This record gives sequence, structure tokens and C-alpha cells, in this order.
Amino acid sequence: MSLLAVVYHLVPESPILIACNHDDMTDAVWPIPAIHSGKPRVLASVDPATGGTFLGVNQNGMMVAALPRRKSQSTVGTDSRNVLARQLLRSPSARSAMEAAMSELNDDQYEGANFVIVDADSGWVVHAGDHLDYVALEHGLSLVGHNDVNDESDDRLRMANRLLTLQNLDSPIKFLAVASKVFARGPSVPGRPSIVIKDEGYGTVCSTLIALGKKPRDAIYQHSSGSPDAARYEDYSPMLRDILSRGIREARMRSKV
Repeated sequence: MSLLAVVYHLVPESPILIACNHDDMTDAVWPIPAIHSGKPRVLASVDPATGGTFLGVNQNGMMVAALPRRKSQSTVGTDSRNVLARQLLRSPSARSAMEAAMSELNDDQYEGANFVIVDADSGWVVHAGDHLDYVALEHGLSLVGHNDVNDESDDRLRMANRLLTLQNLDSPIKFLAVASKVFARGPSVPGRPSIVIKDEGYGTVCSTLIALGKKPRDAIYQHSSGSPDAARYEDYSPMLRDILSRGIREARMRSKV
């Protein structure tokens, strides 16, 4: 059901640190991350059929992720959470994206979802299940799965929290090193929770690690185009730095007009 960890405003040089395992049908094939044109530009793995994404970063330094959330009843003609995530990435800020999500989800026409929306100024989790609400991210480590943020009844979240906090996450390099191992932890004993999911026809199909620093040159984007216990993380940082630099240049040009 996907799992995301965000370390928010804990590490001074990198206010936003993200680790995310995307779970899907095992025959689902997501393209490698690429820069997608538009205003603003976005770095994401985008489904060519729908234009949706489960996670992306725009040139303003805002990250949006869409995680599946259970609903007690399915909505007929349900719209895609991933398509909405791609739309939210057009917002200029995390606060405006959160407000857009709350407005769009009010009619209950979308798949159940948790949207994680964060930039350097604010961070939010929108819970869109049987009820619609949002919470502001606290500074520090937060974990999101298929229920509420930091749900203590979720064995997978509790395991991720324990493994991530065994060491002090005091730098982006330390976080990425720890998270790359934690989020690649596969099933060990049958019946026990695991970070990588491997069920019949469903499981972890890719994984993403992100560090958003105060300067574009400090940004890091690593992505595993497969289950991270079997596929290595590849570096897409130059593309992220490129769009973030573009965002700064365009903001400066607007300020001079």
C-alpha cells in the first residue's frame, strides 16, 4: 500500500528528506524519472497513458506524493489519485496545493489516497479516505502508509520508524544511506511486517530517495526502477538540480518586472 518517510526541518542544510516505496500491481511498469515541461517544470515518473504520477518534485522545490488509502466503499467512476498528484504539482506552493487538494477531493470522486505535500515553507498530509481532512507535518520524522500519518497500529510504519531512528539522521548523506537500506528491507519471516512488499500479483515496484537542500546544488534524487531489494538506486540528481535552478532564475526574473 506504499510507504513514505519524510524528515522535515530536522537537518538544517536539507529541510526536506524523503524516502518512498511505491507499491502497485507487479506487472505495472513505471518509466524512469524525467523532466516534464510546463509551468512549473516537474521531475517525476509519469504514466504515459494517464499523465499521472505517484511522486514528483517541481521547480519550486515542492514535492507531492500520492499513496493509496483504504475506503470502506468504492466510488463508481473513481478518478485517479496519481492524476490529481500531477495536477497538484502545478501549484506554486505546498499550502496552495493542499488547498487545491481539499477543494478537488471534496466531491469524493477519487480513489482513496493520502497526499503528502511539502516545500520549505510548509508540509501537509491530506487524508482522503472515508473522511476528508488534513494535518500539518511536524518537524522531525513522519511516516505515511495507508491510514493516518504516524498510525501506531500499522506494523510496517512502526518497523520503519524503529529502523530509521536506530541512527542519528543528522545529515542528508546519513539519511540517504540509512533509508536506502531500510527501504530495501525485504520479507524475512512469513507473517512478519516488511518494508518491501512481495505478495501475489502486488508489491513494491520502485523506490525513491530525495534530499531538498537550501541550494539547488545540494539536491539529491535517487530512484530504483524496481523493488529496491533487487534493483539498485540510480542517481537523477542533475535533473533535479536543473529544474530547481530554473525555478530560482524565473523567480528572479519575475521580481524584476
